[in-house]
Amino acid sequence: MYTPKHFSAPGEEALLDLIRTYPFATLVATAASGLEVNHLPLYLEDKGILSGHVARANPLWQGTHGLNEVMAIFHGPHAYVTPAWYPTKGQTGMVVPTWNYVVVHARGKLRVIEDANWLRAHLTALTAQQEAAFEQPWQLEDAPAGFIDKLMQAVVGIEIEVTELTGKWKLSQNQSPENQVGVLQGLSAGDDVHGREIAELVKAVNRLTVE
Repeated sequence: MYTPKHFSAPGEEALLDLIRTYPFATLVATAASGLEVNHLPLYLEDKGILSGHVARANPLWQGTHGLNEVMAIFHGPHAYVTPAWYPTKGQTGMVVPTWNYVVVHARGKLRVIEDANWLRAHLTALTAQQEAAFEQPWQLEDAPAGFIDKLMQAVVGIEIEVTELTGKWKLSQNQSPENQVGVLQGLSAGDDVHGREIAELVKAVNRLTVE
């Protein structure tokens, strides 16, 4: 991933936080037929392990013996930036639209796991993570045991040992402070949730003191 120095991620903890907050990943692998792309939630077990599951009918896991290198892409918030938000637009006119975003790439080795106990533990952890925001969190035990057991037979566990973790925080760092403030104010005034999240990141990364 092309990442100019000024767009580098703040640090490893920022990368891990993004994965935890936005766990729905694009998983890219190579197969005999070419690139294999899947979209699925991945649970961050620790700094170096991602776990997930796919349908047994999915060709992703077939023929994998811990040798397949994959790339998991985690997209954080993103937002369009209009030149109208730049004060320098009225001064020089030399501005163009762009897109602000944060993203994490996790490269690693894919391992297939068909152990029922592992799969149940994975599903329990993933569900607990996503249900935490609800007043009455759903859990596996709320469904009939036979029902869950039957569904588990139709999926296969996957585990990715992360060997490289990189990120890109493109948040108007290449703009002047006055243009950064303009972007912050423009995004904050909108109704888009991602836009407001990007506004907070623009403020934090560029250390802006304005509201």
